[in-house]
Amino acid sequence: MRALTVVPGKKGSLALEEIDEPRPAEGELLVDAIALGVCGTDRDLAEGEYGWAPPGAQRLVIGHESLGRVRTAPEGSGFAPGDLVVGVVRRPDPVPCGACARGLFDSCRNGEYVERGIKEIDGYGSEAWTVEADYAVKLDPALGEVGVLMEPMSVLAKAWEQIDKVGGRSWFEPKSVLVTGAGPIGLLAALIGAQRGLDVHVLDRNDKGHKPKLVKALGATYHFDGLAKAIEGTRPDIVIEATGAGPVVLDAIGATGAYGVTCLTGVSPVGRKVKVDVGSMNREIVLENDAVVGSVNANLSHYEEAARLLAESDRDWLKGLITRRIAFGDYAQAFKSGSGEVKVVLDIENSD
Repeated sequence: MRALTVVPGKKGSLALEEIDEPRPAEGELLVDAIALGVCGTDRDLAEGEYGWAPPGAQRLVIGHESLGRVRTAPEGSGFAPGDLVVGVVRRPDPVPCGACARGLFDSCRNGEYVERGIKEIDGYGSEAWTVEADYAVKLDPALGEVGVLMEPMSVLAKAWEQIDKVGGRSWFEPKSVLVTGAGPIGLLAALIGAQRGLDVHVLDRNDKGHKPKLVKALGATYHFDGLAKAIEGTRPDIVIEATGAGPVVLDAIGATGAYGVTCLTGVSPVGRKVKVDVGSMNREIVLENDAVVGSVNANLSHYEEAARLLAESDRDWLKGLITRRIAFGDYAQAFKSGSGEVKVVLDIENSD
């Protein structure tokens, strides 16, 4: 079978190669791949910026935004052939730390966790894959192809949980949210904000194309002329930062009203310096009781919440997030970003 692999740390090593079909171990599902989402992490792996192959291996099968259909399942696993499933990305460290021991492996304290398609375990970027039944999540079959959005949605399920917990340290009844960045993470963040009945504002750079239309379809307001304009006349209770761009991150932290919560979900590149008045930032955060929290990855509870959120969302709107579908054999096209696009998906099931 075919699998998408890299040599971690080596730029230009991305390749579609033939590997042996996996054999499920005890307690594992055998899954036929339907689709695979491609994100910035995958592009960074292809650029050789990071990644860790399984012990004793040179290459890593990448892919962590999975969608597949069960071929075989162990008796009593709760799964059956034909079920639509995704695989969880992270696994707890073997020690384990206190968080991993409690199923909170998304918040591992010692960094010894492993991740499918990223760190020391092959991913889901192959025509068939196996996954432990305990780390598989069943989806509503009506979701079909949009089930590939499950992993990014799990990231947002966690982010909103963190916002609720941080805000819950005192009285907190937010009315508005500003999302910076209209990629998949930003737009899914906006979707959840709209589902919660909040006044949703989304800031991005594109003034045409898919993104403004998707935001408008949520009943939200789209901005493309800078953060100052986006918060003109209002100070959002919540900011969800999804660009990772240094200047935007700093502006986002200062954009909330009193007792605001800023949740950072974008990972910034290192080595880019930005001048900042730390004193003014500190003064505002302290005097307004503001909070800034980082959020990444997801545990099983977040995947389960993500499955619920997807099932309750408008299917046509979710389909609109997938702006490019590419045959598995043409994988290289998925690693070239297009202006204004949202989510790129590799079609594995229907590829020759």
